Amino acid sequence: MQTPHQVNCEPLKDLVRTVPDFPKPGILFYDITTLLKDKAGFAKLIDAMAEHYIDRKVDLVLGIEARGFIFGPALAYRLNAGFVPVRKPKKLPAQTVSVTYDLEYGSDTLEIHEDAIEPGQRVVLVDDLLATGGTMEATVKLVRQLGGDIAGLAFAVELDFLKGRERFPDMDVFSLLHYDE
Repeated sequence: MQTPHQVNCEPLKDLVRTVPDFPKPGILFYDITTLLKDKAGFAKLIDAMAEHYIDRKVDLVLGIEARGFIFGPALAYRLNAGFVPVRKPKKLPAQTVSVTYDLEYGSDTLEIHEDAIEPGQRVVLVDDLLATGGTMEATVKLVRQLGGDIAGLAFAVELDFLKGRERFPDMDVFSLLHYDE
């Protein structure tokens, strides 16, 4: 899963706190807030993401609410690209397009401004975590609805055992930290 030019991010795992039984019994939660507060660790994480996309002529970075907002603007800055937020309903002030998607128990909706992406613009979608892939799949639908060209899907953490990457067989899925359980 590591390309030859990719920065080795395995040492960053030492900065991630694991919290057992959160948010419910039997779940091991990978808390990245301890990584984010480490200035060298956070810089290395953003640098590694940027290195993966630096030669791909990215026009926009889309950050998914809420944790995608942590990585998205920093990555957009490094790629000399614009930043676009993907939000929960009724958070954006102008006309939006939306997509509703299924969750384990219920559904959720994401929105983006209808003028956020021009047809043909190359975009990278970024979020903190790839688990089952449902939220990212919904965001991909929004981008395609607006005519954007997806340059890649970027994540800080991937829970490999949930196989979320399998939802995106024809896309560049880039994750820095991988966990098998």
